[in-house]
Parts: sequence; C-alpha cells; structure tokens
Amino acid sequence: MVLSEENILKVLSKVQDPDLKRDLVTLGMIQDLSVTDGAVSFKVVLTTPACPLKEMIKNDCVQALENAFGDLPGLNIHMTSQVTTTRNNTPLLPGVKNIVAVASGKGGVGKSTCAANLAVALSLSGAKVGLIDADIFGPSVPTMFNVEGEQPMVKQEEGKNIIIPIEQYGVKLMSIGFLTPADSAVVWRGPMASSALKQFIGDVAWGELDYLLLDLPPGTSDIHLTMVQTVPVTGAVIVTTPQKVALADATKGLTMFQQPQINVPVLGVIENMAYFTPEELPDNKYYLFGKDGGKKLAQRFNVPFLGEVPIVQGIRESGDSGFPAVLKEGVTAGAFHALAENVARQIAIRNAEKSKTEIVQIKG
Repeated sequence: MVLSEENILKVLSKVQDPDLKRDLVTLGMIQDLSVTDGAVSFKVVLTTPACPLKEMIKNDCVQALENAFGDLPGLNIHMTSQVTTTRNNTPLLPGVKNIVAVASGKGGVGKSTCAANLAVALSLSGAKVGLIDADIFGPSVPTMFNVEGEQPMVKQEEGKNIIIPIEQYGVKLMSIGFLTPADSAVVWRGPMASSALKQFIGDVAWGELDYLLLDLPPGTSDIHLTMVQTVPVTGAVIVTTPQKVALADATKGLTMFQQPQINVPVLGVIENMAYFTPEELPDNKYYLFGKDGGKKLAQRFNVPFLGEVPIVQGIRESGDSGFPAVLKEGVTAGAFHALAENVARQIAIRNAEKSKTEIVQIKG
C-alpha cells in the first residue's frame, strides 16, 4: 500500500474508540494529518485529558499503520484532547462544557471528600475544573481546600456584581463558607438556600470550564430541584458506603435523577469506605461495613460502577489539613485518579450516546 494521506485515513478508519465503538476517522478524532518524505504526523483528539485508554488508542494506531505500511521510523502521533459537550448556545454558564452533580442519599458517606478529590484529579489530568459547594447548611469546601477565611473578590459587569471564585489546586471554588462567618450557623428557609445556589451558578465568573462539579447536600431537597430547574445537568455521580442503611438512602438519590420529569443521566456509583487498609499494610483489606454494596447498587439499576475508595487515616487527615489525598502518593491517590478517569470516560460516552439534558419544568 502506498504511503499517502488517503491510505493512512483508510487504515485508521479501522481503529475504534473502545468506549464509543466507532472508528477514529468517523468520530473526527484524527486531525492535522501530514505525510512528508515518508514521515507521518497527526493528532489524535481524545474526548477528555483524563482518558484512561490513551495509550491503548495510540498503540492501536501504531499497530494498524505498521501492519499496513511496515516500519515507520518517522511516525509522530500527538495525543491531545477536547472535552465533549451537549451544552450548546446556553445563556447560563456558556463557557462550561459539562455540569456534574455529586450526590448521596445519606450524610456522612464522604460525598464532599469524593467531590473535592475528583475535582483536583480532573484538574491534574489537564482539564479546566470548577466546584460549587451546594451544601449550603454544611459547607466543607473551604476546609478541604485550605482556604478558610478567604473571601472572593467582586467585579462589576454590565451594572451587575459578579463574584470571582477562589482558586486552589487548579480548581475554581465557590461556597457559602466564603461569605459567612466560619462559626455561624446558616439558618435559612429552603427558598433562601435555593437562591444562594442560583447565585453561585449565575453570578460567578466561572469562565471556560470542562467540568463544573456540584457537591450537593444529602437527601433529595429544594437544592436538588433548584439545580435541575436552573441548568441542564450533564449527569450525576452517586456516592455511597457499603452498608444497608447507606444503600437504602443512595437508592433514593439515584432514583430521583431517573424520574421521568427529571431525567438526568446517572454516570455511575462510587463506593466510599469500601474497606479499611492500614497504611503500613497497604495490601490488607478489611471490609468493616460489608462488601460490594455499591457495586450491587450499580448492577441493580444498570448504571456504571465507577470504583472503590478505601478507608485510610490519610484521607481524614487530608480533609482536615486542606490538602486533598489525591495530591499525595499512595493507594488513596490511585483510587481517586482512577475514579476521575472513569467519571470523565462516562461523561464522554454519555455525550456521544444521549441527547442533551433539558432544564426541568416542575409545577407545584
């Protein structure tokens, strides 16, 4: 076969994206192809910088080309990414490609810890990330990111006050904890809390983001309804622990998003506190709260199981010190990096296979 751009595209049209089940050429993932004096160069544009299959796709391209043309010493494949979205021409948050709700039915399952570490892990992969602390009555983002006591700046835009989010570890942050005294309780009725969330969405300079995560309060409340009535949510991540009481509440959280009038795709389930691993014995696993509860929940509702996070002392210490565990080395950091890759992967699949989410219209 003659080495030409046309023939290279023919060969690469046989290489599939393992998740999307379509070839790279049809998906438009092969760009800037050139053949000069036997040297072949092109880009493979992935759907997320956190793609866990990056090396597999690159190796598949190399193998297909070498099978067709023989050894190619001048082959240069540049792996890059452009995060996909279904949010086009949206007046609210126009620069945000994907809005992801992180939810749980029950408090105390580590939802905020998962949201914080997911946000940082996605940022470390090269994505532009924001995090809204939507738990108005129990904000934890200021502590978890070591920005307690900081206050965001405000700027004027077209006669309107716009809040500039606090940035830490590469993540843009907004929380009621930045606007109220740390030791004061937020004693608000539901409409006031909902109004605060609307401000965090509409009156903050989020700019260009690949992923905006919303750390929701436990349960199914006004905040959840306000969110789905204000913005089209790309998908929801459900956090649970393995024991029965947590799974019962997580089931309610999951089925809320699947209700016909809400219809937000569930990207998957995270099982937090899946097992205890002493840091000095990283290969030992003790299933304190039962085993595979989150995995069985995902199977029951036919949604992806995104992975497990162990209980280790370092996670608690990281939350208290404001230095997320994913920034350190060890089994926990590995677990959060894997979770971030899986979440990004499920977002890309969702964007390719499902229609865009509509803003919810609920009467009464």
